[in-house]
Amino acid sequence: MSLASSIRTIAVWEMSRSMTTMGRSVLPLAAGLLVLLVLVTAFAAQSGVHMQDGMYRIGIDDPDVARVVAPDTRFAAYLDDGPALWENRFAYDIVILQGEVYAADTDKGRAALKALERDYETYVSHVAAAEPDLFAAYPLWIDLQYVKSEIDFLATQSGQQVGAPADARRPPAPSGPVEAVTVPPSAMPVSEDDLREHLAEAGSGHPLKRYTGIISGDPATDRFRTPSELSPPLPFDALVLVFVFIFPLYFTSQFFMMSVMNERVGRAGEALLSTPVRPSAIIIGKALPYFTIMLLVAAAITLFAGAPLTILFPLVPVILFFLASALIIGMAARSFKELSFVSIFFSTLATSYLFFPTVFANTHVISIISPLTLVVLEIQGDGFTVAEYIYSTALFFATSIILFYAGTVSFREERLFSERPLTARFADFVAGGISRDHPHLSLFLLSGFTIPFVFMVQMLTLVLFFNIPMPLSLVLLTVSAAFIEEFAKSIGLYAIARERPGFLTPKNLLCAAAVIGLGFLAGEKLLLFATLAQITESIFGSVLFLSLQVLWMPLLLHIAGVLITGGFLVLWGRQGYGPGLVAASVVHSLYNLHFLMGALL
Repeated sequence: MSLASSIRTIAVWEMSRSMTTMGRSVLPLAAGLLVLLVLVTAFAAQSGVHMQDGMYRIGIDDPDVARVVAPDTRFAAYLDDGPALWENRFAYDIVILQGEVYAADTDKGRAALKALERDYETYVSHVAAAEPDLFAAYPLWIDLQYVKSEIDFLATQSGQQVGAPADARRPPAPSGPVEAVTVPPSAMPVSEDDLREHLAEAGSGHPLKRYTGIISGDPATDRFRTPSELSPPLPFDALVLVFVFIFPLYFTSQFFMMSVMNERVGRAGEALLSTPVRPSAIIIGKALPYFTIMLLVAAAITLFAGAPLTILFPLVPVILFFLASALIIGMAARSFKELSFVSIFFSTLATSYLFFPTVFANTHVISIISPLTLVVLEIQGDGFTVAEYIYSTALFFATSIILFYAGTVSFREERLFSERPLTARFADFVAGGISRDHPHLSLFLLSGFTIPFVFMVQMLTLVLFFNIPMPLSLVLLTVSAAFIEEFAKSIGLYAIARERPGFLTPKNLLCAAAVIGLGFLAGEKLLLFATLAQITESIFGSVLFLSLQVLWMPLLLHIAGVLITGGFLVLWGRQGYGPGLVAASVVHSLYNLHFLMGALL
């Protein structure tokens, strides 16, 4: 049976088995929950969310004044005469007597006063919009034209002066070329009725409008704002948008994870392993239906939202990464309880890496490490280049390929049905890639293959420490980067120490340290030059990849780190791995701090 035929057979069998397995219990429940979710969403969109109804009590002595807060369901308005309201003023958050506003001196009273101010502004806007001469009420209209930021964030980081010195006595004279500014047309390209409708919609303040408007495309009237409507854009709007795409993808990958886990529960996968089908065909065949479903779901959401189909390209490596991680987690967990714990931990890290950089889209080059930034750029109409696509997705493609390879190598009976602890099983995955006939070549390749994972974790730490004030953020980045690299370089030695303790002789340790250091440096340089050139130009990237300036110095550093960790393993066995890793990380951190302080000073 050919590979393609085997994959097709396994894929058809996986779909039929999944439908049969889930059809009796899960599918009716999932269908019911989906229908309920659609109904609740439609009801909430139609009638709104009423959790804040009647939150503030307001006493009013004039029915005309009550019209101001009548549309706001947060206020429970009470009409009464002035003396009665004043006597019971402590029972209200706000009291309005003869046009004078009295708010309770509490947090709730101050919040109610702020809400009343906004309601009054909305009321005034509605009154002004109803005036016969709209432009007398709103004489100034601002035409918003968004331009991509061209700020050079690398100028100050490289020591270039971008402004006048603090003690300058004269203002700086412009030295750049003078360009003529095109005078905007004096006539409004939209009608007065459209502007009135725009003002009415802006006053409604529906909380979902700003999200749906970005996806569906703003009409021409949304370009125009009155000065009171100008506000800085919320950075988290983009996160809400991309969450709509990512959540169904990750949710679908969980079914693939459970499918792999079901093969291990009760040794159900023994029959599958006994067939004359290669492990690669089994894994690809089992993953193919879920990959297709995830791609179709993403395409359906894209078409429904009216977004360009090109946003599917950045989502493909994310889908592969979710499936590859689901494969490894499903093969490593011993029970569904352990599976839930590991999957939640992974989802926290993955969503942090994917979502946090998106906040800085169009603001800082750090955002390019996430493929979701490309989704945001495409939705906004800015698009992305081939180079930006490579920068954002190369790590996801590389890690997915390596994880699928590790799962394929370990997809055999003695590994699949093992009941060893979680850490031991992950060590087994690493040991599975080390050949007994050519261990040093395997260690060289293994150290190179860890580079994508190292960069991903370091990029995550970069995002986490990005907003911490300097120099603390630089110190934290230096220490964390050193620990991550030393851990990645030493996992091969640790796996060999578990499987073949007699291998770690002083001679073999020297050879292993040399090949690991060389492989790590080669992979570091190759992937760095291929993908992360923009990131490393910033000062934060310089800290993460500080040891790449001179080749022979980082090579000696990598070899020394492996020798320190390996020496602890030789002397004290597996119990010495933790102290050895800490010692190697300290040496690596001191090396980085030495060069960092020299660069800063």
